[in-house]
Amino acid sequence: MYGGFMNTTMHHGKHGHEPAGLASTKGGYTLAPTTTTLIPGETAPFTFRILGADGAPVTAYDVEHEKRLHLIVVRRDTAGFQHIHPELGDDGTWSVPLTIADAGVYRVFADFKPSGGEGITLGVDLFAGGDFRPVEYRTSRVAEVDGYQVHLDGELAPGMPSKVTLTVTKDGRAVTDLQPYLGAYGHLVALRGGDLAYLHVHPDGEPGDGRTAAGPEVTFFAGFPTAGTYRLFLDFQHEGKVRTAEFTVTA
Repeated sequence: MYGGFMNTTMHHGKHGHEPAGLASTKGGYTLAPTTTTLIPGETAPFTFRILGADGAPVTAYDVEHEKRLHLIVVRRDTAGFQHIHPELGDDGTWSVPLTIADAGVYRVFADFKPSGGEGITLGVDLFAGGDFRPVEYRTSRVAEVDGYQVHLDGELAPGMPSKVTLTVTKDGRAVTDLQPYLGAYGHLVALRGGDLAYLHVHPDGEPGDGRTAAGPEVTFFAGFPTAGTYRLFLDFQHEGKVRTAEFTVTA
């Protein structure tokens, strides 16, 4: 799994063609937040449990890409993307400080692998009251963040694995000393426009394998199930800080 992303070539073989993250209950597991209400501008603990088929909290998880659970938070217009890592209490309650800037409906994805089970991604909506102003995103394969430029290359072909290459530069120079983040030189999340289906992406190679360079290029394989617009979010680490580059692409 790689931030929800299985290390198999495609996830479809085992679970059919339904993308991940569309349901709060799947495969006998349920994502159960303590509250579904957020207050914009305030930091508060977000707590939740993963319930098994017997209704009891799951307390044993396998470590996948250095974490037992990856939590993605994004508003339903795909603004305000966050990738955070909660802590697990002995009673099966996960907790993480969460701050959202603006009002709206947010989608939370919990990406995990119960010990001895298959990797799974569950999703649930959270609500933040106030004046909601949706953001429209134009198609863009170039992202700028903190003086870095990230270019996205690759043909996105619906229904088959697509190779996606991201190239990181800063001030026009190639970045060749990316730092590992969650066991790779980049972590890519892909969400389908409209329903926010959470897509399975995995990196090509890993730090220390003798063939994967520390930039400027980071390559992934992604499955885009249908034609349409997708939002891609690349987390990469350089000089001790993780940054997120955002893209809007069409398959």
